[in-house]
Amino acid sequence: MADEDYVFIYLSASPFKNPERCATPFYMANVAATMEMRAVMALQMEAVNLLKGGVADELTAVDGGKTSLAFIREAAEAGAEFYACSGSLAAQGIGEDELIPECAGVVGGMWMLEESMEADLVISY
Repeated sequence: MADEDYVFIYLSASPFKNPERCATPFYMANVAATMEMRAVMALQMEAVNLLKGGVADELTAVDGGKTSLAFIREAAEAGAEFYACSGSLAAQGIGEDELIPECAGVVGGMWMLEESMEADLVISY
């Protein structure tokens, strides 16, 4: 068992259909990392688009609000880790070379389940 608390976050919200659901998960990852917890997020389904270059740049949860990219960068700077689901990337037609630098890697279902079993808290958006 790890010495630090571990928060695992699943994000499947679509940036195209539900942009208002695409800031809070990164904010929560930022809070967890700032509290010295291990904060890991797995992006699945249409949410993987948030890790594609250009998508999160102008996307906001509310008019005039901070961009999703700003939330992503703040959380990454605090130590949060973001991973893209390999199957979801394929389904969305996104290549690994299109992912933003804040993406820590591409993972599969087994990895996500194993990590969520190790976590002290699992949150899903």
